[in-house]
Amino acid sequence: MADDREYRDMSVRGRSSAIALQHLRYAVAAAEHGSFRRAADSLLLRQSTLSRCIRQLEESIGVTVFDRSSGGVRATPAGRDFLRMARSILEQMDALVTTARNTGRGEVGRLAVGFYTSLSAGSLRATLTAFRQRFPQVALAMVERSRTRLVTALRNGALDIVIATGGIPLLDTKVLPLWSERILVALPERHPLAANDTIYWTDLRSETVLLSHYDPGRELEDLLMAKLASPADRPKIERHDVSRDIIKSLISGGFGVSLVTESDIGASFAGLTYREVRDGVGPSQVSYSAHWREDNDNPALASFLNLLGERYALPGGC
Repeated sequence: MADDREYRDMSVRGRSSAIALQHLRYAVAAAEHGSFRRAADSLLLRQSTLSRCIRQLEESIGVTVFDRSSGGVRATPAGRDFLRMARSILEQMDALVTTARNTGRGEVGRLAVGFYTSLSAGSLRATLTAFRQRFPQVALAMVERSRTRLVTALRNGALDIVIATGGIPLLDTKVLPLWSERILVALPERHPLAANDTIYWTDLRSETVLLSHYDPGRELEDLLMAKLASPADRPKIERHDVSRDIIKSLISGGFGVSLVTESDIGASFAGLTYREVRDGVGPSQVSYSAHWREDNDNPALASFLNLLGERYALPGGC
């Protein structure tokens, strides 16, 4: 008896595994239309084809799904239970296929972006906003760290992409040149230099320049040193182990001035004003690039890189 029961169970499993999803769709369509003919028309099939497939389905599961009559078809009690499960299976399969397709296209998933520029304004903020609008189902994880820590995170796979100043590849990464931002002087509203529309690097010689230990403070300091190469021309530099916002608070309190990138001015700060800083050639700028590992196959990263390419990249930039 046990052997017979086991044989029957194996037979049922064998029949169920042979059921085609398409046959389930035909049965559900027939139930919704109440007619093989109308269901076949909606599916662009011959009625004989649909009828044969549903008959094969019934034989496979050993259940009569429909009572047939000249007026159409009606699900049997056992058929109603079967069709309820069939609808659930088809919905789950459609969702599975959609999710897989969207993931492959980079339309869902997760993207980890490292940066050390401001998100209050500027191109990075605009890019992230555009990406969210185009791919609303991709979860964005934003990580603000120092350049060194971003490089480490990119190396170990914790980050998918890093937006950093300069165009030199980080480690063995790919690099895509992006946008440039003007460098501005942040100073108190009542500062004498605030009366100037433009400030030159040499105007900073007698100033106290406040800079953060955190990026991009060190890069701005290097630029300041390069622009004012003579020790006699260099201003007093104070380095503080604080954020950019604390630096702004110190400026508004009259402790000095500072250098910021253009994206920093998006967030208003009472008592401050900004002026473009120039040299003899024109406005001073800092360039940004995207860095990522070539072996990163995250589809969401590919979508983000495509967006960056559309918005900023020059031909042959990567």
